[in-house]
Amino acid sequence: MTAVLIPIAIVLFLFWWFWRKPRVKADPGVTALLEQHVKYYRQLDSAEKKRFAAEVTEFMGHVTVEGVGTSVEELDRVLIAASAVIPIFAFPGWKYRNLTNVILYPDTFDEKYQFEGDRRSILGMVGSGPLNGQMLLSKNALRHGFSEYTDKSNTAIHEFVHLVDKTDGTVDGMPQSLLQHRYSMPWLQVMHEEIKRIETGQSDINPYAAMNESEFLAVVSEYFFENPGRMQEHHPELYAILSKMFQQDPAAAVN
Repeated sequence: MTAVLIPIAIVLFLFWWFWRKPRVKADPGVTALLEQHVKYYRQLDSAEKKRFAAEVTEFMGHVTVEGVGTSVEELDRVLIAASAVIPIFAFPGWKYRNLTNVILYPDTFDEKYQFEGDRRSILGMVGSGPLNGQMLLSKNALRHGFSEYTDKSNTAIHEFVHLVDKTDGTVDGMPQSLLQHRYSMPWLQVMHEEIKRIETGQSDINPYAAMNESEFLAVVSEYFFENPGRMQEHHPELYAILSKMFQQDPAAAVN
């Protein structure tokens, strides 16, 4: 029996050795930019900072960022990667397998992906069809989302939440990868009650959230990560279920 187990153990060890995931170390330049520009990162403890920076560095090594009509600086790459890591930070090893590259525009663009003219109103989008696997982002919106002047909006986080939502095959505001089954009905109830308040002008949530369930999820996720203390105060039920969904309590870090 022992003679049989030894070769099996050797095979398993060799499989692990060749396929094990190498630990990615954060670049010092990345760490410095996170410390300077990303409030979420500054509120983490030292061990979490180390892991966050490593995951940002790993994302930057796997996803290409290219500029159209604008240059791409290291800060842009770091902010995009931070936007990707923030929503899924409680899920180590998460991979955006539905994303290969991010296209950065200087500012708003239109439905034909043009960034000139007077019909530009789009700040970001997750591509589909010929653009499947790509994300389009406004550079101005990206940077504004991490500025000290933002309140409860972050375009890049919004788009990455759409990607998380899309991992189960549909963008419907019900991300099966995050939302445990027992929270599905409470989430739908809270969502539709809040949409009614938005439609009647009784909510401080961006009215864009009332467009449909997927936009509701993305918009309130921006609010949750950008101004968690305010959301917890004004929308305690919504905050509580988002905390369960993302397995994070950002208001506690603020307080």
